[in-house]
Amino acid sequence: MKKMFLILMIMFSFLTTIFASQISYDKSDFAPIYTVIDDAAYDIRYYSSYNFTGNRINGYKAPVAYMTKDSLKALAVAAADLRRQGYRLLIWDSYRPQKAVDNFVEWINNPNDPGDKSFYPELKKSDLLKGNYIAEKSGHTRGSTVDLTLIKKDGSFVDMGGTFDLFSEISHPDYKKLTREQKKNRKILHDAMIKAGFKGIDSEWWHFTLKNEPYPDTYFDFDVEGAN
Repeated sequence: MKKMFLILMIMFSFLTTIFASQISYDKSDFAPIYTVIDDAAYDIRYYSSYNFTGNRINGYKAPVAYMTKDSLKALAVAAADLRRQGYRLLIWDSYRPQKAVDNFVEWINNPNDPGDKSFYPELKKSDLLKGNYIAEKSGHTRGSTVDLTLIKKDGSFVDMGGTFDLFSEISHPDYKKLTREQKKNRKILHDAMIKAGFKGIDSEWWHFTLKNEPYPDTYFDFDVEGAN
C-alpha cells in the first residue's frame, strides 16, 4: 500500500510539472520594441556570433527584439523617464525562443565546444547551469523580460562597469568594486525600470522582468523574425 502511494505521489508530481507550464507558438500578443520606442538602439547578441557560445543561436532569424505588449508598454514608460535624463535604451535581448534556451543547454553539454571563454573567465562551462547564469527554463521565453543598458542620446557609451553576459561577480548589481560613476549609472537604469513596473535579479544588472507578466506559466517558441 505504501509503495502504491509513493508511485501515485511521483506520478502526481510529474504531471504537475508538465501542466504547470506550457509551450506556445502564438505571437499575437507580442510586438517589436521599435513599434513603441522609436529611439532605442539594438545589439542583438544571439543573432550574431558575439556571445558566449561563439555562434548564432537557434531561433534568431533577424536582429529584432520582441516583447509582450504589456511589458512593452511598461518599457516605454522607463524609456520616457530615461529620455528626460538624457539617455536612450540599448537592447541586447528580450523575447527568447525555447529552442534558443535548448541551444544553450546543448552547448553546455558539448565538451568539445568551449565557445567564447571571455564571457566566463572564472568558471567552468559546466558551472553555467548553476548560480543563476543559464537556466533550462528562462523568463525571457515568457516574453516579458529584457536585457538592456543605457547609452547617451548621441549613441555614446555609458560606463556600467561590465558588459552583457559576463558570467562573473562583476555583473551582480551590488558589486562592491565599482567606481562611483558606474554605481550611479547602474542605479539610474535600475530605478527607471523598477518605477516602470519591472524587477531585477541578483546576478545580472542588465536583466529585468515585468512584475505582473501576462504569461507567467507559458514558454513561447516562435522564431524571432522581421526587420528593424
